[in-house]
Amino acid sequence: MTPSIENIEFHGIEALRLNGPRGSSAVISKLGAQVLSWITPDGREHLFLSDKAVFDGSVAIRGGIPVCFPQFAGLGDLPKHGFVRTLPWAVSTERCADDFALVTLEISDDEATRALWPHSFTAEITLMLEADRIDVEFCVTNNGGAPFSFTAALHTYLRLVQVEDAAIEGLYGHEYRDAANGDRIVRDSGTELIIEDVVDRVYHDIKRPQVLKAGNLSLNIQSQGFPDVVVWNPWVDLCAGMKDMPADGWKQMLCIEAAVAQQPVTLPAGEEWYGRQTLVAV
Repeated sequence: MTPSIENIEFHGIEALRLNGPRGSSAVISKLGAQVLSWITPDGREHLFLSDKAVFDGSVAIRGGIPVCFPQFAGLGDLPKHGFVRTLPWAVSTERCADDFALVTLEISDDEATRALWPHSFTAEITLMLEADRIDVEFCVTNNGGAPFSFTAALHTYLRLVQVEDAAIEGLYGHEYRDAANGDRIVRDSGTELIIEDVVDRVYHDIKRPQVLKAGNLSLNIQSQGFPDVVVWNPWVDLCAGMKDMPADGWKQMLCIEAAVAQQPVTLPAGEEWYGRQTLVAV
C-alpha cells in the first residue's frame, strides 16, 4: 500500500492519520499538534495515551508527544509547559512518497497568546513517518522586531509493558537536575538507568543517543537542537493524584523528552530555530 494521509476524528477531535510503509501508522491531533499514536509494522503501539485523557482543550492531552512552548515545566511565569499544547493548529503541508508520509502543522501568535507572552512567532511541528521510525521536528520563527527567549520540549510518553523492566542507556557520566529531590545537581554514575521510584530528571548537554530496552522492545532515541533530555515517571503516589491518569498508569509509561531546559534559546528578530527528536524501533 502506498503511504497516505487521511483526516479523522480521534476521541472527538480533529486529527490526521498517516498511513506509512508496511502498515505503520501515526496520528497527530490538530489540537496542540500532538502526536497521539505511533504503530510499527508489527502492530505495536509505542506511545502511551492515558485512558483518562481529556480531549476538550481545557487541559493538555495526557500522553503522546505534547509540545511544550514557550516554557518548559515551571521555569518561568507562564502556565506550566507553556500554552500551545491546548490551542488549535493548522495543517500547512502534507506529503507522501513510497517510503514515508509527512505532515506539518503550524500556529502563530494572536491576541490571546500575546496577552500571555508578548511576542510575534510562528511555530511548526513536522511529523515524518517511515516504516520503523518517526521524526518529530519543532521549528520556531521570531516574526517580531526584537529577540525573545524560550524553553521548550517534546514531552514524549513511551508505552511499556512494565516500567520496572525497562533500562535506558546513553546517560552515563552526564549531570542532571533532580527535580524529585530538591533540584539538586547529580552526576549519573550508573551504566544504565533503571526506574525504581519516582524519576524527574533533566540531563544536561547530551551528545549521544539513548537506547531504551524493555523486554523484547528496543527503541533508539536521538535528538538534534535539543541539548537536554528529560526522564520522567510519576510512580505510585504522584500518579494516584492525577485525575487524567489511571492509578496504575505509571507502570505502562516512561517519558524520555527532548528539551531546551537548562539554558533558554535566545532567538534574534527574523531568525528561526529548530530541534528534532527521532524514535527508531529496533
